[in-house]
Amino acid sequence: MDIVNPALSDYLLAHCTPADDVLRDLAAETRRALPAHVPMQITQDEGALLTLLVRLTGARRAIEVGTFTGYSSICIARGLAAGGRLLACDVSDAWTSVARRYWERAGVADRIDLRIAPAAETLRALPREETADFAFVDADKTGYPVYYEELVTRLRPGGLMVLDNTLRGGRVVDPDARDAADLAIRETNDTIAADRRVESVLLPLRDGVTLVRKL
Repeated sequence: MDIVNPALSDYLLAHCTPADDVLRDLAAETRRALPAHVPMQITQDEGALLTLLVRLTGARRAIEVGTFTGYSSICIARGLAAGGRLLACDVSDAWTSVARRYWERAGVADRIDLRIAPAAETLRALPREETADFAFVDADKTGYPVYYEELVTRLRPGGLMVLDNTLRGGRVVDPDARDAADLAIRETNDTIAADRRVESVLLPLRDGVTLVRKL
């Protein structure tokens, strides 16, 4: 699905904050080592957006669901206010071993707490208090309904959640798309749109990015 004319893609990337050597090297290593999983890595413009949003919210307490090789966590950690911390949730030691190396290179390793466990378990174990300033969800799509509910209850008023892949390559509007991931994303999108605890917008950025602000 091409939301924007593909000819504009390079132009878009050329007109946002450029990735530095750390992010460029991380993206290149991910492409070489995990070619089948490259779509799991966010793009340069999404990374720039994450850093900008974290800075705009003044976030000190952030949560990430789905770390992969660490591109998004670097972008989030770089935007945190002084003393800020990022809780990164993933299930793969192999993927996050790459992330750990690049966190060190980026100088953000001391800001990130990595939990290797099913994210639903990690989130449910957190205090049910409205203390999170920022959350990013980019993990298994069937888990999105649970991740959304566990995170939104822990966001502070004014806190921001960002969810990636909320258009599912256009399958959200395809009545024949009925696999578990498609159904879960539709459920999450419908839940957010009807949730009176938040205000939200679904942006046609890459594969769909939803911004959710807690009221």
